[in-house]
Amino acid sequence: MRDAMHNDKPPASPIEPGLLPLAKAPDTIWKSIEAALDVKEKPSPFHWWQFAAASFAILAIGAYWFATRPPKPSWEVARLDGSPSVGSRVLGDAGKLQVGEWLQTGASSRARITVGNIGSVEVEPNTRVRLVTARPNENRLTLAHGEISAVVSAPPRLFFVDTPSSTAVDLGCAYKMKVDGDGTGLLRVTLGWVSLEWKGRESMVPAGASCRTRHGVGPGTPFFDDAPEPWQQALTAFDFASGGVDSLLANARVRDTLTLWHLLSRVRTEDRQRVFDRMVQLVPLPASVSREKALQLDPDTLKLWREELAWKW
Repeated sequence: MRDAMHNDKPPASPIEPGLLPLAKAPDTIWKSIEAALDVKEKPSPFHWWQFAAASFAILAIGAYWFATRPPKPSWEVARLDGSPSVGSRVLGDAGKLQVGEWLQTGASSRARITVGNIGSVEVEPNTRVRLVTARPNENRLTLAHGEISAVVSAPPRLFFVDTPSSTAVDLGCAYKMKVDGDGTGLLRVTLGWVSLEWKGRESMVPAGASCRTRHGVGPGTPFFDDAPEPWQQALTAFDFASGGVDSLLANARVRDTLTLWHLLSRVRTEDRQRVFDRMVQLVPLPASVSREKALQLDPDTLKLWREELAWKW
């Protein structure tokens, strides 16, 4: 009994608070936690009926837009001879030329375009022309090559024809415009006036006169069609081959002041006085025109002088 009461082994130490032994959690617990997280992160499935509804809505909106959009601007076009084509289709007796489309005539075909309600354009054989703009305040064609005849009855600057070397601006007129494959052009005006414009250069062409154009140069100087051929050749040399003005001044007629008026602002400074003197020799300077301002190329003075000279043209 004594031995039992006096044991040699010390009693076990008590466990301190907060120092419980670590134990590994069972794998089943981690698997249940991961499964719960997956359920929260995964988006809800997109059902087939939702996709079908969205597709139907897109198709309905597209169909409504297509059905209600305004029609593309276009001009009436009629076949005169042969088989002209509009875009990729052969033109019947009549059809439409829409903005952006090309009208092409062959060697034996011709067509007539109705320019809204302000005029018409006849398209000659071997011609390619495109409708660029058809609006109440602007009607515009591009003539790539070939020949057209335009008749327009409208306020100025409503009808335009772009070519590789100029833009013909209608001032209420009738005219023919021809453009070769290299961009060389010729304008002949039969009624009213046409302004040929290109990069700030302008040539005013009245009825009975013509004007040549060159690619990279723009419009030349207008001349009357009845001017002698040698005189016209000298003018072409001045415009496009750095020719002089001696022959032009010496052989100018009264109505050739149209040409000299344009030359006044195109010759070298040292030749301007010579051109001016020849003009007033042919037609005396009006009292309303200032000599000094004319030689200074004052725009208002030149315009006034041109309007006075036009009575002689």
